Amino acid sequence: MTSYGDLLAATKQQIVEVDTATAAQLINDDHITLDVREPEEFDQGALSAAIHIPRGHLESQIEQRLPERDTKIVVYCAAGARSAFATKTLIELGYSQVVSMDGGFTKWKSEGRAWEMPETLTPHQRNRYQRHLLLPEIGERGQQELFEAKVLLLGAGGLGSPAAMYLAAAGVGTLGIIDMDVVDESNLQRQVIHDTGRVGQSKVESARQTIGALNPDVDVKTYDTRLNADNVLDLLSDWDVVVDGADNFPTRYLLNDASVKLGIPVVHGSIFRFEGQVTVFDPTKGPTYRDYVPVPPPPELAPSCAEAGVLGVLPGIIGSLQALETIKVLLNLGDPLIGRLLAFDALEMTFREYKLNPDAENQITYDNRDRIKIIEYDQHCSPTLA
Repeated sequence: MTSYGDLLAATKQQIVEVDTATAAQLINDDHITLDVREPEEFDQGALSAAIHIPRGHLESQIEQRLPERDTKIVVYCAAGARSAFATKTLIELGYSQVVSMDGGFTKWKSEGRAWEMPETLTPHQRNRYQRHLLLPEIGERGQQELFEAKVLLLGAGGLGSPAAMYLAAAGVGTLGIIDMDVVDESNLQRQVIHDTGRVGQSKVESARQTIGALNPDVDVKTYDTRLNADNVLDLLSDWDVVVDGADNFPTRYLLNDASVKLGIPVVHGSIFRFEGQVTVFDPTKGPTYRDYVPVPPPPELAPSCAEAGVLGVLPGIIGSLQALETIKVLLNLGDPLIGRLLAFDALEMTFREYKLNPDAENQITYDNRDRIKIIEYDQHCSPTLA
């Protein structure tokens, strides 16, 4: 019967093993470090910028974390045994430039080489977000990125309500909410972040209370004000993504021009009666709102929800899709709706996708960002460059 020692010795003969000094040089050049220890070991210290995948999860997670098979990798564990087995596994999976660090983190640390205490989740956080942690595409690293993310929601109404609640539940660390309205009884048919006891209260305060009860770890910043040309750049400048729940064309064009000037992605949603639309306007990667709607339609062709009505559950669907797209943008996950418009018909229960292309006549672009002038728009919403 083959002993563990014999198996380890045989494995080491099939891989490239380097000492800590050589590993340090490789890492200093261009190699990525892969830590295959258990979470409780990793929590006690690790090499700087190490990717952490416990040995038992390596086969299921490595392709999502490091998809390129020619990635240069230094694998380490506590002493060098698990990293040897992990290196052999990676080679079998097609990774061609992998080495194992002999002596592992124990020797590295004893030699006085640089290491750090990684940011890790608390036991409470591990329990709360465990369903995210089970997804290789998110895992602990992705959850940490969500904690550090900052998302601004334009509106605490039909679209902002579900978007804010799902982003808060997902653990997005900082949420900003802009809305100058107060809760009205007619809102409660669709704006699920509010309740009957808050009728007459400001929407941003009502939303803050709901989010605080849902996830007290989320930092909620409220702006009880109207978005205008004087404040839009200041309000948008510190955020990673903006969720657009606006219900009028002047605000949408104002948001577009400011987001293009700042290079901030906007997750757009709109609803009308039984239909809704979602897309992502990323000015650095694809078309923007002015490419999609160069000029606003006449008022008679674009009545508001207050004039035409809206099915109460519809904004829940569209707002949830906005939250989903926001998380995808934050984590660089999957294929966000950049250059694509997803249209939903609740009566037919169908989704249709349309391609969005840049408008050659649109001058409000990221390349022209230094020339964009932010002005107050009327219903004509004409673009302005310096």
